Parts: sequence; structure tokens; C-alpha cells
Amino acid sequence: MSASLNNRPLKLHATSSGFTLIELMVTIAVLAIIVSIAAPSISTQLANQRVKSTASVIESALKEAKAESIIKRQNIAVIYNSTSTPRTVTLQNGGSTLITYNINSQNTVAVTTMGASPVNVTTVTFQPNKIIANNDGVIYTICDTNSSNETPRQVSINRIANISTINSGSC
Repeated sequence: MSASLNNRPLKLHATSSGFTLIELMVTIAVLAIIVSIAAPSISTQLANQRVKSTASVIESALKEAKAESIIKRQNIAVIYNSTSTPRTVTLQNGGSTLITYNINSQNTVAVTTMGASPVNVTTVTFQPNKIIANNDGVIYTICDTNSSNETPRQVSINRIANISTINSGSC
């Protein structure tokens, strides 16, 4: 025995009809407010991830150059090329290229020497005696071009070729 829709009380029939237009508009407005609050945080997070990724690529290239220098017992140069598209970090032995790493095009990298008066450089040379040819050491400062809120990262190499990454620097 099934009850028909017409046999239900009028009050029960009216309350189960669905959402009103006002309820839907309020829900959409609340969702829009939540998204507008979260959007800047997400873009900053993406910028920080790009910077972290580029710092990791540079750190890997430097560690690879250090290891190759010791294994081959030859000088290995790490050359940062900011004018190529995409930007690259290249490991060279003499004049021959060993490996090339691509850098994210949305990042900027400043390469300077350590010390009282930093000087821009493009090449770091690892020697087989486990030191670098640059007297003071070198700092790679990585920033994101699309965001001013991200935390810059620095990859540094000291005189005795110790490589470290820190959240520091200015863009």
C-alpha cells in the first residue's frame, strides 16, 4: 500500500521542496570569501616551491661538480648562464660540457662572491684538492619574479667547497 503525494499534509509538502534562492546566494558568497582569502596564500606557496626547486637544482649541480672534480682529478667549472632561454647551469671540463641543468624561467638567480665587497660572477671552479678557485666563496641567491612575498633562498659554497642552502637574502 503506497501513500500518494496528495495524501501528505500540506505543511510537510511545503517544507520539503528544496533550497531557496537566498540560501544558495548566501552559500556562494561565503565560498567566494573563503577563496579570496586563500588565493594569495596559495600563490605565495607556489612561488616558494619554485624557489626551493631551483635552489635544489643548483645545489645538485654544485655537488655533482665537486664529485666529478675529485673523481676525474681535473678542474670542473659550474657556469650559470642567465641570458639563455631557458636559463642554465652547465658543468664543464676544460671546454667540453658534461651536463646542463635547466633553471625555472620564473626565478632570478644572483651569483656573487662572499666577503666584504661582493662581486657578480658566473663561474665557480671546483679543483681536485677539494677547494674552489674563487678565493672567498660564492653565494647563489634565488628569488621568484612573480611574487614579492616569497622567502629567497641562498645556496653558498665556501672556500673549502662546503655547500649549504639557507632561507635568507634579499631580492
